[in-house]
Amino acid sequence: MTPAPVIIAVDGRSGAGKTTLAIELAARLREHHKVSLFHLEDVYPGWNGLAAGIERYVTTVLAPLSRGDAADWVSWDWEKHYDGPARTTLPAEIVIVEGVGAAAASARPMLDAVIWSESSDDDRRTRALARDGSTYEPFWDLWAAQEDEWLATDPVPDHAQIRVLNRADGTAPDDVLQALLHLPTLAAVLLPELSARLGLQLHAERLDCLPDAARLFHTLYGRSPHAVWLDSSLRTEGLPAERSRFSILADDGGRFGQDVRHRSGVTRLTIGTATVATAGPFFRWLDGVWGRRALRPPEGYACEFTLGWLGYLGYELKRETGGSDVSSETPDAAMIFAGRAVVLDHREGSVWLLALEAPDASEWLALARSAVAAAAAAGPTGDTAGAAGTGPVVGGGAMGTGSKPVPAFTGRDTESAYKVKIADAQHEIAEGNTYEVCLTTAVSAVVPADPAGPDALDAWATYLALRRKNPAPFASYLRFGELTVASTSPERFLRIAADGGMRAEPIKGTRPRGSEPARDEELRRQLESSPKDRAENIMIVDLLRNDLSHFAVAGSVTVSRLCAIESYATVHQMVSTIDAKLKPGLPRAEAVAACFPAGSMTGAPKISTMAILDRLEEAPRGVYSGAIGYFSLSGAMDTAVAIRTLVISADGAGGAELSLGVGGAITADSSPQEEYDEIRTKAYGVLSALGSEFPPD
Repeated sequence: MTPAPVIIAVDGRSGAGKTTLAIELAARLREHHKVSLFHLEDVYPGWNGLAAGIERYVTTVLAPLSRGDAADWVSWDWEKHYDGPARTTLPAEIVIVEGVGAAAASARPMLDAVIWSESSDDDRRTRALARDGSTYEPFWDLWAAQEDEWLATDPVPDHAQIRVLNRADGTAPDDVLQALLHLPTLAAVLLPELSARLGLQLHAERLDCLPDAARLFHTLYGRSPHAVWLDSSLRTEGLPAERSRFSILADDGGRFGQDVRHRSGVTRLTIGTATVATAGPFFRWLDGVWGRRALRPPEGYACEFTLGWLGYLGYELKRETGGSDVSSETPDAAMIFAGRAVVLDHREGSVWLLALEAPDASEWLALARSAVAAAAAAGPTGDTAGAAGTGPVVGGGAMGTGSKPVPAFTGRDTESAYKVKIADAQHEIAEGNTYEVCLTTAVSAVVPADPAGPDALDAWATYLALRRKNPAPFASYLRFGELTVASTSPERFLRIAADGGMRAEPIKGTRPRGSEPARDEELRRQLESSPKDRAENIMIVDLLRNDLSHFAVAGSVTVSRLCAIESYATVHQMVSTIDAKLKPGLPRAEAVAACFPAGSMTGAPKISTMAILDRLEEAPRGVYSGAIGYFSLSGAMDTAVAIRTLVISADGAGGAELSLGVGGAITADSSPQEEYDEIRTKAYGVLSALGSEFPPD
């Protein structure tokens, strides 16, 4: 008897390409392992024998192999329609079982991984008949009926860790192999394949020009279903300028492209045609795919993003960091892995093209080089997607002037209801349950489909309007299929440099900009001298010092800037800076988790205050209050707090729902009217860009 093997089932309906997929997958695994392959079609007792064949397979083949024993089984003679010769399948390090029913309920306890292969009904029939010719054709309906009956009581696809859309174009085996590497149950046995995946080579090329970023993004990624633009759109001096130095543009195209979504404890990663689902905490998953230094930056390259993951972490991930479990309509996290990207260095006036070594790398570099040259030659347009300008945002015209009205927002809370919640928060403070409560609400709008035209709302043009109205150092545009995130955040959540340097820059304290210089300066000084705003800011600084200290070198936590004032297009903000040094060898994703969600969006103490917020707000926050940014193969990460952020959820039929979260910190001496006025101020930069107003009661 040999040690129990790892058993992988490749299941799916007839004609879904399971046999070819299993053979090709076995061939790739045989580079490093001994592999046995078993086909269920060898034991089905005839064209009406699906159920009996599954039973034969489980008892005579799978059961002994799972123990590490040889499997002796009786084959079926499809020409004589009777039992054929006895055969033996030897155990191996990896066993692949393939066929309809390979992952049936009675088999699953003995399996380490289930792959479900799927194709359209027309493709399946064409492939099956092409393979078996006229032999199969008279029995197609009989066999399909058995599959229907079996799947009605045993929904195998729901139990598959990996689902693959098998187009029979040769891509499925490589995609599935990459997906298998993400299953914890296979991690130990697939170490050689994992090591090969980590042996990455980076191509980097510098171009001395600075193209219009919006035009370049539209050219390269306008048709990409999943794309990210971390858009440092603010041009200013001082620390905001440091935060605004680099912009990153990428999608999940190419050989290494991946797309991940996490909901309520399940992470679904799509690699080409394959999707793999794993249960467990997202931050633990993130540490597995990011938490080590895999690539160093090229010489002369100042940005710490050397390709990697980009996207957002939603507020509901607080379930993993001491908060309660709340479900959201949007994914709790959504990111892409970019194996190629364009990075703009606004200070140096240069562009870096980055691509991992792959068969398509040279072709992409040439395409990107051409797009950069064209966007630079066209001259600065500021925020246009092309020569025609921004185009319509709502309906058929410019903001507020088209045939459609601008979005009409409604509030989740009326003014009086929000003030009642402020009073409830102050009661919790008086009872000693919290010191500060970052109470939030949301405004939303529904843009119906236009039967006579294209989508009623153009998410891309909407973002361009937002960045023109309210440029910010951490602006971003994230497109994940039907979900778009358009953010003009000024606030850094957390940065971890490749060398372990950590920085958080919380914002607490806001005033609107004045229309006249004297009034504007008066509002700035008012914020600077406000005891209440300083108290709010200092409480969050203390909270973040504590968060960082859990993973920091002793004595390295410092406050280099306290209650400084920064001015943006529509608001003045009070900002502090906390620095620390990550202890060597500690898991970086867990260090991120220790600080998540941002203390500036919860209050203090964090865990008890999050419970109070769940009760008061009575709704998930979704993307809002989470974090947006990158997790680089250099081991670095940089994220912004998801504020001033419009979330656009398309309905697939031309309509869309818009959501904007707003809030403020409540302390014992907060004025309910001033707090309500503050959320209106914070919403102004986004709503005014849409031509909309804050909803009346």
